[in-house]
Amino acid sequence: MEALAHREVQTDPMQQDAVDNLISLLDLEPIEVNIFRGISPDVKLQRVFGGQVAGQALVAAARTVDRAAVHSLHAYFLRPGDPSVPILYEVDRIRDGRSFTTRRVVAIQHGRPIFNLSASFHVHEYGFDHQLPKPDDVPPAESLPDFSARWAPWADHLGDWYRRPRPIDTRTVDWAPPDDHHPRPPRQRVWMRADGVLPDDPVLHTCVLTYASDMTLLDTTLLPHGGSHLDDEVMMASLDHAIWFHRPFRADGWLLYEQDTPSATGARGLARGLIWTEGGDLVASVVQEGLIRPVR
Repeated sequence: MEALAHREVQTDPMQQDAVDNLISLLDLEPIEVNIFRGISPDVKLQRVFGGQVAGQALVAAARTVDRAAVHSLHAYFLRPGDPSVPILYEVDRIRDGRSFTTRRVVAIQHGRPIFNLSASFHVHEYGFDHQLPKPDDVPPAESLPDFSARWAPWADHLGDWYRRPRPIDTRTVDWAPPDDHHPRPPRQRVWMRADGVLPDDPVLHTCVLTYASDMTLLDTTLLPHGGSHLDDEVMMASLDHAIWFHRPFRADGWLLYEQDTPSATGARGLARGLIWTEGGDLVASVVQEGLIRPVR
């Protein structure tokens, strides 16, 4: 698999440390053949972030594939992850073909599966090529406020969650404050990137994007209902997550994440996303269903 073009930029040392910590988070420890161990960051969370489990599981799958790049993954979140103990990832080598390779990964804590992932890898072939165009009415990422600027009025409410360094920089195009409970259109656009320099390994960039893809997508399902992920009146959790990777990209370059929600019913919300590079390449498609249960 060819390395991505090298990126050289000046970065803030604190932000680069946050990105390096994310790289370490995704660097699983091999325990035995087909078995890996991952840890969670030392932050005050009640459960493991879903994007972390998905990213680590994809790393485990990729560690057992000698060639080919991941082109799709399908995952189910079965139980909340416990951030205080390691996660074991068991890889099942389902199929090794000439063009396609398939892996199944089960994440285990306390003797029970908490997450299941199937990933398919494909050796690059030449073929037909088309894509939807990148939206042309989106302001540049650098012109939009970052997380700290957006959430400064609620810093005291967010506490440590506001102050800790973030490996992923997100710039919301369609921003509305969390205390604005007016129903909004069922879509949002977010610029995102790893806020530092990543190594040129394309597998790592794919795993970082998998991690980041879970950060804002489910929030989209609350927009038509005037909700916010900070509301105490809504219980939210990812149920399943699927990604198709189309073209090479760097996760430390700006990516536009266009998200919409076609349906919510029965305490479940469905959200979809398309991800473009700043230059207009469509690099991934994402679909997620999650629990959005009103707390009465």
